[in-house]
Amino acid sequence: MSGTSLDGLDLAYCEFSWDDGIVPAYRLLHAETIAYSAALKKSLQQAYSGSAEQYFESNATYGSFIAAEIQAFIQKHGLITDFIASHGHTVFHRPALGFSTQMGCGATIAAHTDITTVCDFRSLDVANGGQGAPLVPIGDELLFGQYAACLNLGGIANISFGSDQGRKAFDICVINMALNHFSEMMGRPYDDGGELAASGRIQEPLLKALNAAQARQNHRSLGREFFEKEFLPVTRAFPVPVEDILATCVEHSAQQIAQVLREKNLKNVLVTGGGAYNTYFIERLKTYYPGDIIVPDDLTIQFKEALVFAFLGYLRLRDKTNTLKSVTGAKSDSVGGAVYFVK
Repeated sequence: MSGTSLDGLDLAYCEFSWDDGIVPAYRLLHAETIAYSAALKKSLQQAYSGSAEQYFESNATYGSFIAAEIQAFIQKHGLITDFIASHGHTVFHRPALGFSTQMGCGATIAAHTDITTVCDFRSLDVANGGQGAPLVPIGDELLFGQYAACLNLGGIANISFGSDQGRKAFDICVINMALNHFSEMMGRPYDDGGELAASGRIQEPLLKALNAAQARQNHRSLGREFFEKEFLPVTRAFPVPVEDILATCVEHSAQQIAQVLREKNLKNVLVTGGGAYNTYFIERLKTYYPGDIIVPDDLTIQFKEALVFAFLGYLRLRDKTNTLKSVTGAKSDSVGGAVYFVK
């Protein structure tokens, strides 16, 4: 998969076993991130602004890239592979208009690798009246159910937790999408450990404006559209040093996330995604949230989402529910994902 933070293509080789009446078991055996070239990263960033023809050409080209990297990964580790589950890279996420599109043609992946491929995990839920997101919570429930909540700190921070009404989950706020954007303005691809943010000063007027922009959102899922059209314009209205913007963005995210953790009375939270390495952010979160923050091993931090999308593919091929209406707002649970079978 490829996240909104555009770190690269995440590849994970996983094994699953699940007998009826027993909690499913998994093993995450091999994983790595393939960094994007500057040209590919730019192409993915700008994909939403091109013509329809350019989009479909890029969709096929990116599918070929995914297939080639998967083949190299398989050869490198000597793997035997039953199927590929490919989330792709989200370009348009407009569930209110009836669509959510992920670039990386599944047919191309299947044809080039000669391996059955599951893709397009979100469209059925959107057609079913849901947001098509988030999808990871069923993996959180079945694979990581020992934690009160699971928090993923990627381009966008999202959370999932159990409740009396079933699993609940939603996007909370922008995090690495903003931190990476402003770090790049200072010549760094990301803010390692939150060093740049820690050197800045929190600007209270900007913090108040960011919190207000977030409060205006009344849907379960966020995308790049929110970042481009609402978040960034707020930051541009305040001519302050970039490190101050970073410090304020960290504070904004910490406050938004802690507010959810407190309101839902969640006693502990498993934290994964690239933001788990941002020690300054974790420190700020602890100032607002009194519960236990559990940061797991490196493999789980970096590849939990890829692991769960592999699990979603596993559920799809076993004809088991992999999308929860309690999470997405759809009219029913569903078995999502298009499958390209290779004979």
